[in-house]
Amino acid sequence: MRFGLVAATAALFAAAPAVAHPKLLSATPAPNSVVASPVRLQLTFSETLVSNFSGVELVMTDMPGMKMSSPMRMTVSTALAPDGKSVVVTLAKALARGGYKLDWHVVSTDTHRVQGSYAFKVK
Repeated sequence: MRFGLVAATAALFAAAPAVAHPKLLSATPAPNSVVASPVRLQLTFSETLVSNFSGVELVMTDMPGMKMSSPMRMTVSTALAPDGKSVVVTLAKALARGGYKLDWHVVSTDTHRVQGSYAFKVK
C-alpha cells in the first residue's frame, strides 16, 4: 500500500508540466539600438504576466553636449497589452536625444520575479 502511494505521488509530479520563468522575447526599441524619438515602448515576454507585480524604470543616462551628474528618471505609465504577455510603456512626451537605460521586472503566474535591463539611444 505504501509503495502504491509513493508511485502515485511520483506519477502526479512527473505528469505536471515544467514551470518556466518568463523570458524577454522582443523589445521596442530593441536593446543597443538607435531610434527616433519614441513615445511608446513595448516588451514582450514568453508567458502571461501579473500586472500588479510587473513594471519598468526608464532613466536618461547621457545627453549630448551636457554632462550629467546622475541618471535622470523619466516619467512613464505602464500597462499590460490585451495579450497579457506584453508590457506597454507610455511616455509623458517623446524622448529627447541621448542614451537611456530601461530596467524591467515581471512576475508571471509561476509567481517568480524575473528582471533585466538594456540600453538604447535616441538620435
